[in-house]
Amino acid sequence: MPEPEIPDEVLGDYARILVDVAVTGRRLTRDELEGHRLLGKGAAEDGFQLRALVSRHLVETRAAWPLGPGADTASTDSVLAAVEQAVDAFAEGFERAQRMTVRREEAARREFIDDLLYGRSDLGRLAERATRFGLRLSRAHAVAVATGPEAYTETDSVPRTVETALLTRFSGRKILLTTKDGRLVCIAPGSQPDVLRFFAKQSHAATNGGRVAVGRPHHGPGGVVHSYDEALEALDLAERMALDDPVLYAADLLVYPVLTRDRQAMADLVRSELGPLQKARGGAEPLLKTLNVYFEAGCVAAETARRLSLSVRALTYRLERIHQLTGSDPADPMHRYTLQTAVIGARLLDWPANEL
Repeated sequence: MPEPEIPDEVLGDYARILVDVAVTGRRLTRDELEGHRLLGKGAAEDGFQLRALVSRHLVETRAAWPLGPGADTASTDSVLAAVEQAVDAFAEGFERAQRMTVRREEAARREFIDDLLYGRSDLGRLAERATRFGLRLSRAHAVAVATGPEAYTETDSVPRTVETALLTRFSGRKILLTTKDGRLVCIAPGSQPDVLRFFAKQSHAATNGGRVAVGRPHHGPGGVVHSYDEALEALDLAERMALDDPVLYAADLLVYPVLTRDRQAMADLVRSELGPLQKARGGAEPLLKTLNVYFEAGCVAAETARRLSLSVRALTYRLERIHQLTGSDPADPMHRYTLQTAVIGARLLDWPANEL
């Protein structure tokens, strides 16, 4: 597509200034410089390209060159100095307008993302605004959230590093990357899981081993909020459950929200099944940790003992003590499911640190 023709008024009285400078040898006045800055600002707002505008200045300089065959070197130097001043002022105004435009766009983008992630604003209006940022909210989108050892803002090196990697790899994709509450947030079409996988990999590396959670794809403006909430819940769950995985997928953790949907019922199970462990010397915590490691090790005594730095005999004693106190045998498949569910519930509810 050809660039639009630049009208004469974009350059103002540039040609007249050159003639006057050639005659007087003066420099541009403060008003002339400010006028040219305003011309540059207006040209930027009208959508002209700076390269084309500078080229037009040079063309105008050649066309209106006010020097004859007898012109001396001083006149030539004065005109060239005026050209330099005029173009510099014009470019300064142009760049100033561009920076203001970028700031306005960034503010609008930030406001849109806030409304999107928090479910604010009319959903129809939100979907309408989304097209400006390349999103079609009628389709499914998924959200990934990354955390690191410190809180991040968009001007920090970590978000910029991740953004550069994403844009380099997926330049044609419709992706939104931002920071929110000190975390990195990436919104991508649900049909393109490779984007969020790549985001997770880059974020994990850039945050020196930080953790990433990926929500499930959901349709509509409310779907983005839902996916974002799932990612945040996965991060919170990983903290409470001491999960080691650097990348968490909400789809893989659905059992935990199910278990805590009826919080009162889960609290009753923990109290009734594990409450008696508080009678043990040293309280419930050592035996609760033993059960947790035992289940994570697939109920293999030797592996559990190794992970706990115990002898198999010492581990066997602990399991027998649990059986004595609770009446449930961890080695009995009939009891194992109830005990394991109660242990998961204890971690979700942060028991025994918190009273139930």
